[in-house]
Amino acid sequence: MHIVSDQQTVMSQAVTVQLEEQEAVYVLHPQQIVSFQGQSEQREDHFMDIAGMYRKRKFIQSRIAGPASFLLGLPAGFCIQMLPITEGTDLLFEWKHILFYTEGMKVERRIQTLKNAVITRELVKMKFSSPDGVLGIVSNGPLHIMELHPDKPTYVDVGCLVAYPENAVLKPRVYGNTLASQYMNYHWEITGRGYVLLQTGKSDAQFAKDLEGDGIVKRVLREVIPFGNVIIK
Repeated sequence: MHIVSDQQTVMSQAVTVQLEEQEAVYVLHPQQIVSFQGQSEQREDHFMDIAGMYRKRKFIQSRIAGPASFLLGLPAGFCIQMLPITEGTDLLFEWKHILFYTEGMKVERRIQTLKNAVITRELVKMKFSSPDGVLGIVSNGPLHIMELHPDKPTYVDVGCLVAYPENAVLKPRVYGNTLASQYMNYHWEITGRGYVLLQTGKSDAQFAKDLEGDGIVKRVLREVIPFGNVIIK
């Protein structure tokens, strides 16, 4: 398998996957396939086994066999990054962050605790293992790797966690003083060995407005002037 990126970096918004004879990949977000070059019968779509865990939701994955090539694209702000999977890899992922994986990899399901499932709105994590495999990871913004400590907790915004080691201990928390904890999203307090993968493209509408010139003066005036939110745009 050969992967051609639209940029000369490890992260990209579009990649071309070129498959040789006897090679195949599974695409978990087939709607992101922009183009395909090959015979029609080389693409086969099936319902994912994991879908049974969600009951009301059905997920489709595409198996694409070589020799063929296809282009994967993502919306603005999202990135694709390749992650090699070798013996001993113990990372757990949510299915939504897996764009594709190579055939021959073992895929296992891990059920979350009820408390964690309520926070993430996902019941199942996915674990991939292979002597020599590749995952295509999709993230909102570039991926960042952070090493964990077995005793010193690492706090990660719930919406930014892409993957974590199976041995890690996760607890939903807020941290800091009272004011800090009142205005932050839920975070995972994580301890363990290994590293976590984080997506760094956080969405914040107020921050975006501030960067576009909607500064502190306008914000104060909206609060102190009657009908300020209507008068001041």
